[in-house]
Amino acid sequence: MNDLVPNPAGTALLLMDLQEGIVGRHPDADSFLAGLLRAREAARAAGLTVGYVRVALTAEEAERIPATSRFAGAGARLDADSPATQIDARIAPAEGEIVVRKKRVGAFSTTDLGEQLDARGVDTLVLAGLVTSGVVLSTVRDAADRDYRLVVLEDGCWDSDPEVHRVLTEKVFARGGVTVTSIDDFIASLA
Repeated sequence: MNDLVPNPAGTALLLMDLQEGIVGRHPDADSFLAGLLRAREAARAAGLTVGYVRVALTAEEAERIPATSRFAGAGARLDADSPATQIDARIAPAEGEIVVRKKRVGAFSTTDLGEQLDARGVDTLVLAGLVTSGVVLSTVRDAADRDYRLVVLEDGCWDSDPEVHRVLTEKVFARGGVTVTSIDDFIASLA
């Protein structure tokens, strides 16, 4: 098809940590989600796999987290049944799309995401989500080690520290062989 998405059938758009308790931190959540909705609709129309990743813990999982972990004490905040940990209704998944619940920062280490992507023949990931220095960075690093071809939607990610977002998207990701592009250019590549 093109250099950005050479094989739509082997490409997945992953929308990460777009849950109510995290989306609410974005200063213009409506506009941010509107861009991601455009990307998602274009991905669906082009035949890409669409997947969602959310972070949440059961009470039992929260109890097993060691005191040294940054997730220690996060049980109430990340309660798996809480509305705050559910995918924001404005960007809810469709029937049959991948949805995984993770217990750590990255999308792979505590989920079966890799197996689900492998079963669908996915070798290219287009990543978007909140926050750039959290789930996006962790997933980029892990996915690169798993030999996925990677694309990050620069305006489909956000970080509360704009300088951290800039350094990651303009410098760090590119050094790791990640293609960084805009939502508009991603959509155009699917046309």
